Amino acid sequence: MRSRVTLVLAITAVVLGGVLLVPTAYARLASDDSGGGGGGGTSSVAAPAPTPPPPPTLAAGPVSVSYKGEFFSWALLDRTTGKISGSPNMTATSSTESMIKAWIVSDYLRQLGPKKQPTAALKEAARLAIVDSNDKAANKVHAAAGGSYKPSSSSTPDAVIQRAIKICGLTDTKRGNVAPYTGYWSFTRMSPRDAARVGDCIADGKAAGPTWTKWVLDQMSKVRGTTAAKDQKAESGGGRWGIIDGLPKSITSQGPVSIKNGWTPLNYDGNWHVNCLAVTSKWSLAVMLRYPIRSGLDYGAKVCASVATQLVTPQPGAALKVPQQPVGKL
Repeated sequence: MRSRVTLVLAITAVVLGGVLLVPTAYARLASDDSGGGGGGGTSSVAAPAPTPPPPPTLAAGPVSVSYKGEFFSWALLDRTTGKISGSPNMTATSSTESMIKAWIVSDYLRQLGPKKQPTAALKEAARLAIVDSNDKAANKVHAAAGGSYKPSSSSTPDAVIQRAIKICGLTDTKRGNVAPYTGYWSFTRMSPRDAARVGDCIADGKAAGPTWTKWVLDQMSKVRGTTAAKDQKAESGGGRWGIIDGLPKSITSQGPVSIKNGWTPLNYDGNWHVNCLAVTSKWSLAVMLRYPIRSGLDYGAKVCASVATQLVTPQPGAALKVPQQPVGKL
């Protein structure tokens, strides 16, 4: 009887001991799984969440265009670093045409200072010179800014262009000397490198000054009209095309894109002279072209758009790189 009682008590003790041991064992296993040490098991470490890429922008990169013409050049200025990249001939020059109107307007307004206002007529002329690329309006503003058309044998640009060279740090710009257009603002010779600098100069406030910079950039963002014949007049024309058409919504949605194009079919050399300028808070891009008149204005507009599209970084649809976390042995 006594031995039976002893046996029962022994069995009960084992069972109770087991019950008490289970939570302890579970705790140890849980501790092992969480990397608390001991044991020889392995466990995968969760990969970190992928870092979202920076918003798309324009950045230096290769550009390849199937181009048939006399002159093709482009330059991109990074407004954060000030670095300029572009085609190998980005210092070569061509006539500015109406692209220079953004500078002419800025130069006039800066001279007014913070207290003086333009007349209603001159302010409207400044607006039309940009949004409609109106030549008569630009001529009025150019004269008000101190510009001159007096022909001379001098190679020195007029006062308006000289100030652009000085204020914006231009190095390739010079007076146009094509008879009978010698001295005209539209025949100013400028490189894409200098044109990109002008865009930056307008955006950073040096060109128009603190009072008028926002207004000028706003007008440049409101440029209207297409390359269609119905939008092209003798002394004005639709100018919303080119670089702006090559930018994805992921860039245009970030903020205003201010543009000013220049375009003229010139009989003296049989070429379209087409220039595209666009500037944002991050970059300034200029594309300058000369190609046969028979190719039409659309041809140049598409080349400008293609350059912009190829410089978009990262390219749309580019794979997102996720950092790999190795599986460790714990």
